[in-house]
Amino acid sequence: MSIRQFTLVLALALTACGTGNQRVAVVDRTEAAKPSAPVVSSSTPKKSVAAASDWRPNVHVVKKGDTMYSIAFNYGLDYRELAELNGIENPSIIKIGQEIRLFPQGKGTQAKVGDDAAVPVEPVKRPAEIPLKTTPKAIKLPYSEQALAQLEAMPDWNKPVVAAPVTTAKPAAEAKPETAAVKPPPPPVIVTPVVPVPKAEAAKAETEPVADDAAAGEELVWIAPTSGKVIGEFSESANRKGVDIAGKVGQPVYASAGGKVVYSGSGLRGYGKLIIIKHNKTYISAYAHNDKILVKERQQVAKGDKIAEMGNTDSEQVKLHFEIRKFGKPIDPSKLLPPIKP
Repeated sequence: MSIRQFTLVLALALTACGTGNQRVAVVDRTEAAKPSAPVVSSSTPKKSVAAASDWRPNVHVVKKGDTMYSIAFNYGLDYRELAELNGIENPSIIKIGQEIRLFPQGKGTQAKVGDDAAVPVEPVKRPAEIPLKTTPKAIKLPYSEQALAQLEAMPDWNKPVVAAPVTTAKPAAEAKPETAAVKPPPPPVIVTPVVPVPKAEAAKAETEPVADDAAAGEELVWIAPTSGKVIGEFSESANRKGVDIAGKVGQPVYASAGGKVVYSGSGLRGYGKLIIIKHNKTYISAYAHNDKILVKERQQVAKGDKIAEMGNTDSEQVKLHFEIRKFGKPIDPSKLLPPIKP
């Protein structure tokens, strides 16, 4: 027997002893290297300061003495938008017990911050991997010329074999197995240059008010609506919802901040000729007992615009009754206004 034949027989015997009946499975570890999808926890719902302070419900039930104007005023809303939301053609006609939706369906009250909690995401379950055999079961053969020829014709199992990842997708009609362990070149890395922001623009961005209406309400800068002696101060306990400023008939009344006129008329009992300006989703201001109204509903006004002339409609004396409301709830105007000059 030649040395080459002896070597082949010895290799066959060692293969049979080393493998036995064991089967080696090749597992594709490319999936394990991939980062798993993050799971969003629902234990910490998102909250905003504006939403937490909004006390308004979703629905208001009409009671005796309510009007569409008073309902909108008490919740800091536009009565026209409120009527349109509820399909009411004539805002002057509502019935006791009627339900008035305050917000569009699906949005709900801003006070219920739990509604915008993050939804938990379950991890994706991957199909089980099927082990692949990379070596045949060893067989002991008696030495012969025919067995030696079979051994020489067998493939070299010591060479690396690449196993394609097993998926549940249907195989292609003419799919060809990979024959070489050649890794594709990595994709090119594109580097985006960072353009520095000029200091002037950065400083401007820091001083600009927040775009969100509810948050931007905190950025409003108010001015006194008129001048004169303050004869009535805000008192929550005494149900005084604003300040009263005495003056003369025809004295100018100014918009305390910019916004849209959502009411102009005398439909609210006790206020006389009244103007209501909506500044954003948070704040409104009211100007009552005017002698003349100089603006119309849905008109945009700027801070300092003359909107009325002082009078004594539905009042015993000439004065301006001024209110600021946050989400429809009266707050002390003196905390936002500069000192009112006599």
